Amino acid sequence: MTTPQEKAAAARKAAEDAARIAAEAAAAAEAAEKEAAAEEAAEKAKTEAADAAETKAAPAKAKADSAAAGDPGEAAAQQIAAGYAMEGLALELGTVMIDGQVHPDARVRIPMKTMNRHGLVAGATGTGKTKTVQGIAEQLSAAGVPVVLADIKGDLSGLAQPGASNDKLLARAKETGDPDWKPTGFPCEFVSLGTEGIGIPIRATITSFGPILLSKVLGLNETQESTLGLIFHWSDKAGLPLLDLKDLRAVIQFLTSPEGKEDLKGIGGVSATTAGVILRSLVNLEAEGGDTFFGEPEMDPADLMRVAGGQGVITLFELGAQAARPQMFSTFLMWVLADLFQTLPEIGDMDKPKLVFIFDEAHLLFNGASKAFLSQVEQTVKLIRSKGVGVFFCTQLPTDIPNAVLSQLGARIQHALRAFTPEDQQALSKTVRTYPKTANYDLEKALTSLGIGEAVVTVLSEKGAPTPVAWARMQPPRSLMDTIGDEGIRSRAKQSTLYGKYGQTIDRDSAYEIMAEKLEAAAQAQAEAPPAKTSSRSSKPAPEDESVAEKIVNNAAFKNFLRSAATVAGREIGRSIFGTRKR
Repeated sequence: MTTPQEKAAAARKAAEDAARIAAEAAAAAEAAEKEAAAEEAAEKAKTEAADAAETKAAPAKAKADSAAAGDPGEAAAQQIAAGYAMEGLALELGTVMIDGQVHPDARVRIPMKTMNRHGLVAGATGTGKTKTVQGIAEQLSAAGVPVVLADIKGDLSGLAQPGASNDKLLARAKETGDPDWKPTGFPCEFVSLGTEGIGIPIRATITSFGPILLSKVLGLNETQESTLGLIFHWSDKAGLPLLDLKDLRAVIQFLTSPEGKEDLKGIGGVSATTAGVILRSLVNLEAEGGDTFFGEPEMDPADLMRVAGGQGVITLFELGAQAARPQMFSTFLMWVLADLFQTLPEIGDMDKPKLVFIFDEAHLLFNGASKAFLSQVEQTVKLIRSKGVGVFFCTQLPTDIPNAVLSQLGARIQHALRAFTPEDQQALSKTVRTYPKTANYDLEKALTSLGIGEAVVTVLSEKGAPTPVAWARMQPPRSLMDTIGDEGIRSRAKQSTLYGKYGQTIDRDSAYEIMAEKLEAAAQAQAEAPPAKTSSRSSKPAPEDESVAEKIVNNAAFKNFLRSAATVAGREIGRSIFGTRKR
């Protein structure tokens, strides 16, 4: 018989066992609930992932279904677009067109890393090539790449001001791959060649410009160009800085004077007649205002490679008052490029270029060019790539560019061509032969059928291979597609920090002043010397008064000074590409 104490102990034990069992049951239930919740979450995630994958794949599936259903245009557009798929930074040009149909998701691009392989933008007047150039400059600036742009017609100044939005423009942006289009202005500097323009005055010294480029400006033939090179060589050795036109004119006047004949013969038997032709060309250039191109302060290449607020600064060279001498303008830009070539270090390939240089109206650069000039242009374009600089030529016909230069241009953006004459038809046929083969377009027909703002494009892919030929509808610029006017340009130029650096001309002592100083010293010494005795029979009539320039170049004492400078105190200036001075 159990006692009450034993019954109480048994009851307590039973209660403890029941509590333990209940706790274990509760824990098992909680674990089961967690497992069920986890399975439910996993199932839900699986379902959502499947839905997302299906949604993401829908466009591709739709394209495949469309192509399978017999839409060859969509299949062809996607095949072309596959050649423009880029892994790195790319510059958006537009979207593919097939049979007049735009395919907004078939993008046409240029890889940023191949922008230093140069390019060509061509097309007849009014076909949209200037707006293409504007769009390229915008995207480069937005990517932090400085741009140098020749604004010969003055209609690219709108880059500095946001554009005007409208429904038509927004629709164009959407169908050409830019659905987020919004008006945007970009940092710009407006510079002018010489002191008579509306922008910041930019100059070069005669010594720096070199004989080959100056010969192009003066319209000299190859013999005269060679003579000018020898004159530069003589001035370099004589230690006579040629900063402006009056310096070079004074040197040539001396060499063509009776006292200078011996020196002229000493630099290769240069013909006095040829030197005289050069002198007359210099005088004509000076009379037409060309003297404002040359002098100091000389342009610093570093001012073309600035970045402001993460955006590359676009430097616009305005033609302005030099409209009568467009070849001078284009040749000056070639000097800028040559100066960059000499200044910048070798860097090899980069993810994006350090600078892109765009020549508008490029045919002016090559008209009447000598073999030496063309050879140096070819060499510059070929070698400057390794310094991170891309060069784009903009002109009406690809045939405006010499073959040796054209072969160096990796990107081709060809707007509509006109074939109204036999010469036009011949140029069209030559252009077609420069494109890769394509089964999607009849290129000869396409190039004459392109609408405004459409172009036939092929570029170099990131691997350096040509992309498929694409008939592209080009994206619209985000900046103002109009000029901001002369007053707007002038106002922005004077507000620039560069105006304080280049605004005032500096005329330091150079060849002309050195000659004048020596003449004055010689004349003073002659005045202090006792007069020589002469007989009445040997007396001659007093010579007529000479001009200052004639006194400078005809004075025998000064001639001795020049010879001494050439042999003792002279120094030869190192010259590189185009015969330009090495910095």
